[in-house]
Amino acid sequence: MTAPDTEPRLALDPARTALVLVDLMDRMVGLPLEPHKGTDVLVAAERLARTFRGAGAPVVLIRVERSGVVEQPPGSGLAAGLAADGDLEIVKRTVGGFQGTGLDERLRERGVTTLVFGGVATNLGVESTARAAADLGYGLVFVEEAMSAFTAAEHEASVRLDFPRLGTVAGVEDVRFVR
Repeated sequence: MTAPDTEPRLALDPARTALVLVDLMDRMVGLPLEPHKGTDVLVAAERLARTFRGAGAPVVLIRVERSGVVEQPPGSGLAAGLAADGDLEIVKRTVGGFQGTGLDERLRERGVTTLVFGGVATNLGVESTARAAADLGYGLVFVEEAMSAFTAAEHEASVRLDFPRLGTVAGVEDVRFVR
């Protein structure tokens, strides 16, 4: 029998890693999500954001706006308390966060090569943004309890089948920075 592994699974460089949180808006977090409640996803995301900010690593907050409407639906802003000074807020108009937003350029300006993901919905906004990031050559980490979907099956398909092919699936406790 071997001793339990006490080293963190990930050793991230804060100068080259950004946290990317997708669609954590009141109208999304308030939906019936599985397997994690939206409020639980938000708590995990806030914890990650504090870790990143404390290490001086960028936090990217992506939210969606509908095109062609005079006014966005109620709850379209970021969840209260999520954003902090210095965070990068990206407004998208597609499922993923890269198309037409300038996100890639803004990350590259900061020297970012690795992205850590959370958000709603696992199999939609998060996965679409992650697939584009993989195509652009970023290293990817997916924090399982910092995301959720409309059904547990959709979440599990992304987390167990798709994400391991794109990067590393981890837990909040696994996200650590090298000093």
